[in-house]
Amino acid sequence: MRMDQTVPPPIPPLGLSMSRDPQAIRRRVETLERLLERSFTVPGINRPVGLDFVLGLVPVVGDLAAAALGSWIVWEARNLGMSKFQLARMMGNVGFDAAIGLVPFVGDAADFFFRSNTRNLRIIRRHLDKHHPGTATIVG
Repeated sequence: MRMDQTVPPPIPPLGLSMSRDPQAIRRRVETLERLLERSFTVPGINRPVGLDFVLGLVPVVGDLAAAALGSWIVWEARNLGMSKFQLARMMGNVGFDAAIGLVPFVGDAADFFFRSNTRNLRIIRRHLDKHHPGTATIVG
């Protein structure tokens, strides 16, 4: 490298800085939801699944790990200053997903159809669109 060249600043991984800025929180939550619920598509049925479903296949430990990741989304919602009612609804989604996931076979099917993290993302997006409209992203 020549002496007159400058080194560009490092790019943060996946844009996931730990800022409490609503835009940064929105990106982190959307990224985690995509990872947990829509990472890849099951061939033959074209149904997107994610880490939540895969972890649910591991008895007890997998369901607890998926619940912990889902709880992190609720923690991010708390950082946004969402109401206790909204947080309780979101924890209810995570708790229901975790509880039903502990039942063998039934829990695996429930993870396939009940997407608690997607529901929680929808709650967060409604809050952000109302209270922080500048964070809205146009998908087209």
